[in-house]
Amino acid sequence: MLAYLARRLALAVLTIWAITVLSFVIIKLPPGDYITSYIAQMSASGGFVSEAEVQALRREYGLDQPGYVQYLRWMTMVLHGRFGVALEWKRPVSEVIGDRLWLTMVVSVAAIVVTWALAMPIGIYSAVRQYSTGDYVATFVGFIGLAVPSFMLALILLYLGFKYFNASIGGLFSDRYAEAPWTLAKVWDLARHLPLPTLILGFAGTAQLVRIMRANLLDELGKPYVVTARARGLSEWRVILKYPVRVALNPFASTIGYLLPYIVSGSIIVSLVLGLPTVGPLLLRALIAQDMFLAGTIVLLLGVLTVVGTFLSDLLLLWIDPRIRLEGKQ
Repeated sequence: MLAYLARRLALAVLTIWAITVLSFVIIKLPPGDYITSYIAQMSASGGFVSEAEVQALRREYGLDQPGYVQYLRWMTMVLHGRFGVALEWKRPVSEVIGDRLWLTMVVSVAAIVVTWALAMPIGIYSAVRQYSTGDYVATFVGFIGLAVPSFMLALILLYLGFKYFNASIGGLFSDRYAEAPWTLAKVWDLARHLPLPTLILGFAGTAQLVRIMRANLLDELGKPYVVTARARGLSEWRVILKYPVRVALNPFASTIGYLLPYIVSGSIIVSLVLGLPTVGPLLLRALIAQDMFLAGTIVLLLGVLTVVGTFLSDLLLLWIDPRIRLEGKQ
């Protein structure tokens, strides 16, 4: 087990390094750089940037150096716990991200918990009560969840909240707590605003996992070991929950690897619609401005989440399904 964990950790470090290279290259692929975007913004607003100022800015931010030198400089800062300066904000990346990172993680984890808490029992019920009224209702709602984009659902709920309740249901905080320091009152205000974005972000994932859980459990319920357990006189729910459900949970564990970064990156439009202070809108703004340090750090964060999620998935799969063996073991 220790050897397996050591191998996985080594592969994780190698993967994260590859992610830093690819993310840096992709961010640098479009023509121009942040200074080019800055000049375009100044020109659009009627301003003027002299050639001397352009060259001074390039030297200040290290954009006059070759790409590999810029990458090595960035990696050196990352290894020292620094992520560079957000060029558009003129502040360190860690300060710009700030609370946005923790709020993003809170929303993401809450969405995953809600997704699993809803998808598991509904999927089990749909499989056990196949072709019942409840199964048809769950199937219909599941198709709606897969078909309706999350941002459209967010717009509908915003409209309904404003029209019928005369209330703005966007954001994660009330106006008086948005810029206030962290207190118990602010935490409670966050908890009151959290359910809506959590449900919106988790709705599509819930619908997908319900269909997966139903299909996998139906396959398991027809296998000989289930028939044998029933013949031995075990209660129906014990027969279902002890082995078939445990095996059918594999997709839940295997989705952690992409579910965490998907919620962070896939919530950009929803965050813009709801006004959520997460890193999604910040990533979009950084990519538009070609802010390589800020965008690269957020992409690196997504890559680390993918690697960590995949590692956790492997460990959960080893625990859930006894048929899965460590690599190289017969």
